[in-house]
Amino acid sequence: MTRKELRRLRIKTSVRGKISGTKQRPRLTVFRSNKQIYAQLIDDVEGRTLASASSLALEAAGAKKEIAAKVGELIAQRAKEAGVESVVFDRNGYLYHGRIKELADAARNGGLKF
Repeated sequence: MTRKELRRLRIKTSVRGKISGTKQRPRLTVFRSNKQIYAQLIDDVEGRTLASASSLALEAAGAKKEIAAKVGELIAQRAKEAGVESVVFDRNGYLYHGRIKELADAARNGGLKF
């Protein structure tokens, strides 16, 4: 593993030790690759994924930040369908800027409370 991967893994395990999702307030976790971005609502008590959204489901072209914002809107919509209003945000070891921030802001604008 590279130093960058080890750093992210250390941050990820540190954050995951402090937060946990429940059925009433699931964990909104984000994963980003170089091309795609994914979001999931996870109930850690039961070990279930309540809702998910990704840029693979979208047929949108454009900047990565714009696509991340659309995924944020989509996860907020699917969360409402699942009956979820409030979430715990898990940035998964990534810095809170760029695509991660765009997704979180769009989810907030979509009605999710962090």
